[in-house]
Amino acid sequence: MVGLLILPQKQARNLAVGEESSRDNQVTENPLAIEVMRKKTYPGSDLVIEEILTSGSNYSQFIASYLSDGLKIYGLLTMPKGNPPADGFPAIILNHGYIPPEEYKTTERYVAYVEAFAKNGYVVFKPDYRGHGNSEGKPEGAYYSPAYTVDVLNALASVKKLPEVNPEKIGMWGHSLGGNLTLRAMVVSKDIKSGVIWAGVVGTYEELINKWHHKTTWRPSAKEANHVGSIRQNLVNQYGTPVSNPVFWHSIDPRYFLNDVSGPILLNQGLNDEEVPPLFSESLKNDLEKLGKTYEYYTYSGGDHNLSSPNFETAMQRSIKFFDKYLK
Repeated sequence: MVGLLILPQKQARNLAVGEESSRDNQVTENPLAIEVMRKKTYPGSDLVIEEILTSGSNYSQFIASYLSDGLKIYGLLTMPKGNPPADGFPAIILNHGYIPPEEYKTTERYVAYVEAFAKNGYVVFKPDYRGHGNSEGKPEGAYYSPAYTVDVLNALASVKKLPEVNPEKIGMWGHSLGGNLTLRAMVVSKDIKSGVIWAGVVGTYEELINKWHHKTTWRPSAKEANHVGSIRQNLVNQYGTPVSNPVFWHSIDPRYFLNDVSGPILLNQGLNDEEVPPLFSESLKNDLEKLGKTYEYYTYSGGDHNLSSPNFETAMQRSIKFFDKYLK
């Protein structure tokens, strides 16, 4: 996350999990508000094959593009070889974590994740959020702007148009920042049948602001930091802080809309994560449990932010098994 805003210790959450409360009487038109995002349409477009890549043992890969908010967004499309099932392949939208946008490349990182799902019969599409790689637009971050969530929801709509894909069997996977996008997308859209989150930034805004003290292995460029920071500061200037105006901050927080989550969720979290605190996943797990939602929750002793080997293999097998259960 870029330059966290430091605020006083959080006040007690004065909204019960899933409670409708007074936010319904103070409707905000801010585009990040969950209710506003639900009213927006995410039509996507036909996926256009831009480049044919080297095939794997039982899958083909392409760089493909689609439209989101009028922007041309690129992504990595991976298709199992052979004839699809009678009702079409299940598909996974794979939301990557934070990578400095100027360093991001479509075909780098998350290679093993994509390959594992593709080898098990899933169409996988990893969108390059706006401002990443060759995608048009400016990078805006995930937490104070709806832009990346809009991009992944338009990616979802575009994948649904593929004739090889069953549009009723689409899930979403997200790591770190991508976990935040996955959770937000799952309370905005009913089209995501299940979600898997690894080391996700899935705390409440109160937790993100007051409980996120992490070591960073990256540094955003000055240009990116200033742009994302101004977006965040504009929210504070207009609406106040989560302490002074909890109604607004709860209206944009997917954690206060878990009653509407679109499907089961699997959480994988390393206990030695120095980037995103395990508290976030545990806190989300507790709220899902209170609401009687279907979830699975696994922690990994010694596991880092990327659940590096040997944890990776276990976490990936659990992820495949989870998607097999709820998508196939």
